[in-house]
Amino acid sequence: MTWLVTGGAGYIGAHVVRALLDSDLSAVVLDDLSSGHREFVPAHVPFVRGSILDGALLARTFDEHGVTGVIHVAGFKYAGVSVQRPLHTYEQNVTGTATLLAAMQDRGVDRIVFSSSAAVYGTPDVDLVTESTPKNPQSPYGESKLIGEWLLADQGVAAGLRHTSLRYFNVVGSGDPSIYDTSPHNLFPLVFDALLDGRTPQINGDDYPTPDGTNVRDYLHVADLAVSHVAAARRLDAGEPLDAAYNLGSGDGVSVAQIMAAIARVTGIEFTPIIAPRRAGDPPRIVASGETAARDLDWRMRHTLDQMVSSAWQARMAAGGAS
Repeated sequence: MTWLVTGGAGYIGAHVVRALLDSDLSAVVLDDLSSGHREFVPAHVPFVRGSILDGALLARTFDEHGVTGVIHVAGFKYAGVSVQRPLHTYEQNVTGTATLLAAMQDRGVDRIVFSSSAAVYGTPDVDLVTESTPKNPQSPYGESKLIGEWLLADQGVAAGLRHTSLRYFNVVGSGDPSIYDTSPHNLFPLVFDALLDGRTPQINGDDYPTPDGTNVRDYLHVADLAVSHVAAARRLDAGEPLDAAYNLGSGDGVSVAQIMAAIARVTGIEFTPIIAPRRAGDPPRIVASGETAARDLDWRMRHTLDQMVSSAWQARMAAGGAS
């Protein structure tokens, strides 16, 4: 069985590739390197540079590498930027997914694990998000991910596509010192950038109705996330039933202040965060239950907060502290 990992040269996708290899499954990577890095892909893993918008390239990749399933991680993932670039977001995430599904149908590839997002829920007013929590995406990014899930469901009805979608919030850490988060928008890289530049990191608001006044979110170790992507792929290979979607959630969450304290503790760089104004639309708490994924996808939080921070910091330092 050979799995195509779209976006497999990115931070999450590269960890999925390694999890596949650790499970003795074959992988091939397709990535346009718009945000991924060629060096994140192991040298012995076949690499195809190109876009999921290129249906002919997808068809050749399926044929040349004997692809039997897809783990679809590629996409434009910046929710905030998507508000300014909605057409680009829809092209990459909706048109791209439709093109991928068309190529799969044409080549008889009938199984897919979709990297969705907890952004499909928007800002739900519940203590714990479950798979049945109403969907109310509040950015083109979140909307595009929900449409992607609809596309999979429709193909399931029309063509017998076997599929599942994995929804999650904040992905951190590193499972391999050669891979680190290079996003210009994520919390860990932003804090690391500030510390390496001699600046003081900031917290956006400390007057929320939470135990320490700062936002509470799920923070998930990327290697744990990758394990569940592969568990889903294995179940699809075995013809075992899967739900249409799963939340990969911590069940309790971590506050931004706790993150800052852990970063100071692990790096040994003492700092007191600057308290900046709240960001508009930032809810106090969004945390998801991972109970259903624990039942079916070997999902669990295998890393402590300090381990998440330490692995991310070590990978960043291994890269020379570069941005």
